[in-house]
Amino acid sequence: MRFKTIVAILQNEQDAERVLDCALPLADRFESHLVGIHAEALPVPYTSATGFPDTEFLQVSADMNKERADKLQSYFLKRIEESGLSFEWRSLESFSGDSALTGISSVRAADLIIAAQRDTGGDPGADVDTLVYDAGRPVLVVPHAGPLVTTFRRVLLAWNGSKEAARAAFDALPFIAEADKTDILVIDPPETLDDSPEAAGAEIAAALSRHGANVSVCVQKSDGSSVDDIIQARITESGADLLVLGAYSHSWLRQLLFGGVTRTVLRNTNVAAFLSR
Repeated sequence: MRFKTIVAILQNEQDAERVLDCALPLADRFESHLVGIHAEALPVPYTSATGFPDTEFLQVSADMNKERADKLQSYFLKRIEESGLSFEWRSLESFSGDSALTGISSVRAADLIIAAQRDTGGDPGADVDTLVYDAGRPVLVVPHAGPLVTTFRRVLLAWNGSKEAARAAFDALPFIAEADKTDILVIDPPETLDDSPEAAGAEIAAALSRHGANVSVCVQKSDGSSVDDIIQARITESGADLLVLGAYSHSWLRQLLFGGVTRTVLRNTNVAAFLSR
């Protein structure tokens, strides 16, 4: 399987540079059709002090939005024009002005979505949390800082046996099958009569190896450490340049209220993260 349709979510200039640095090499690698999506907010009706609609304010807002959208479109076209790739550009409008949310109908027809990690300072970018939850398609989240690798020779698969983890593992097969090595990380596996902790991850490892993947299994006890910290430490130890994760395997409400692995990855992981649910 190959990613034949890739959607790039471009919310602002910072997102556009990082996302296209990832999307263009991958579209070339998989001979994909690349769709660039950007949305602007519809001008909000504003009433002047006299009680009448402030048409001047509305026009200024509309002009600013169009200028920003045109600038991002020009940047997209400039980056792709010499690549020889099949592509299209979609400028959208919505009340939210969020490119991830507004483009949801487009992303559901894609093999892969690429979006930037939400920045904790300044413009937070597109709502990648909701995108991952609602898209129904795998999302490759690009870190907002640091080196950006797109060859993905070392993959780390976080495996907990959930349906979300299974979906992510098989959605990521185009990367896993071509990687030099895929480490399957199992944290605190349950000990049952049918399956010992040492055997955890063996079945998914065998399934992936039948696709030609070079895999190994690492079973770890948390011993009081958070799952987030263990994953981050394993990324460093293994030299992984891609994390594959089943998103929101616990309820989204719980993640919103108390945090969780998915939300940490969407904000802080310093390598690209491939998420499915």
